[in-house]
Amino acid sequence: MAPAQGQFFDHSDGTDSEEGADDDGVPPAFRSAVDALRSARLRPELEVEPTRPPKRLAPHAYAMEAAVVDGEDDLADGRLVLLHDPSGHDAWQGTFRLVTLVRAELEPEMAADPLLPEVCWSWLTGALDARGLSYGEAGGTVTRAGSHYFGALSARRPATQIEIRASWTPRESRGGVPDTASHLMAWGDLLCQIAGLPPSDPADAAVVTLPQRRGPQVS
Repeated sequence: MAPAQGQFFDHSDGTDSEEGADDDGVPPAFRSAVDALRSARLRPELEVEPTRPPKRLAPHAYAMEAAVVDGEDDLADGRLVLLHDPSGHDAWQGTFRLVTLVRAELEPEMAADPLLPEVCWSWLTGALDARGLSYGEAGGTVTRAGSHYFGALSARRPATQIEIRASWTPRESRGGVPDTASHLMAWGDLLCQIAGLPPSDPADAAVVTLPQRRGPQVS
């Protein structure tokens, strides 16, 4: 498994350093959480790289993008953002928050399943539970969108994309830092699940599954 490397990003300007922050104005808890993300060991099918995080969701943020790659095909992709507000956030019920967007193109038999949204949500919660992670205030949406092609594109098969947007609060340890590495690995499990890959650990097979994807179609 490859480490999730990345450049450190932070949106604090450092002019009014928070209590306990280092010389860059970055709280040690946030720096430790980011360092753990960057050192996480992920499945080899996952290609991960840092990306610029949103600026207005929290005083401190770090973001990563990932894709599940099979040869030259991207089977699924997503974005994970770590937010930190040292003052705490009522809606989060904590000082850290993880926000994600995950999406993949599905085979027709999967797309037609009426339980698809519920199953996709269970993939997220199941990935977190399978790694024994403590979290709270989880919420999100599962969106199924279909595309039909006409005219010069009529030879293409109809396509359906599933998209999961979610956020949750990782519970902090005694040192005030959540186990972000394990949360990232659970998120990687979700990406691989929605891409149709088999679980890397037999214990993960308890997660509800739909028929396995055959991979993207070539038009």
